[in-house]
Amino acid sequence: MTTTPTDDPASSSPTPAASPADTAAELADAMTRAIKRIRRRTSERLEPYGITPGQGRALRTLAHAPGCELPDRAMRLSDLADRLHIAPRSATTVVDALEEAGLVERSPDPADRRAVRILLTEAGRAAVERIGQVRHEVAQEYFGEVSPADQDVLLRVLRAAETRYAAAATPRRPGSPGAAR
Repeated sequence: MTTTPTDDPASSSPTPAASPADTAAELADAMTRAIKRIRRRTSERLEPYGITPGQGRALRTLAHAPGCELPDRAMRLSDLADRLHIAPRSATTVVDALEEAGLVERSPDPADRRAVRILLTEAGRAAVERIGQVRHEVAQEYFGEVSPADQDVLLRVLRAAETRYAAAATPRRPGSPGAAR
């Protein structure tokens, strides 16, 4: 594989003649590298607990849902899939593994017999605490040498970009290219 300037992590700034489109592409490449490294390290750190990053996201999402401990207010499986931006079938697979590990339990939805609600167990709440610690450690390893002011700027810029992107994005129709994630 040949190395391009965007593959070189040492290349931290665009060349003076870089167009805004080139800079945006380089930024996207740098973010992709960062995400891959953070995800890989998080996965390594969660492995001893038998939790994947995807399962960790699901547990955190459930833990932050209002009423996650109450059977009649716990999150529906379909809502979990929506919040994770995954297909309902994929959410079922994630919840199956979490249930097998004793981290969640399914409960029938009292308002809809066809729906299932997902409850965190005590072990699931403990896992959320461990996941939080791992996320904090990995983030510190990656961003620890970056000044708090620069971290604030990066976070503000990424939030603004996400807000603009989400506002401009048109909903995708089922079956259209890129609809499934």
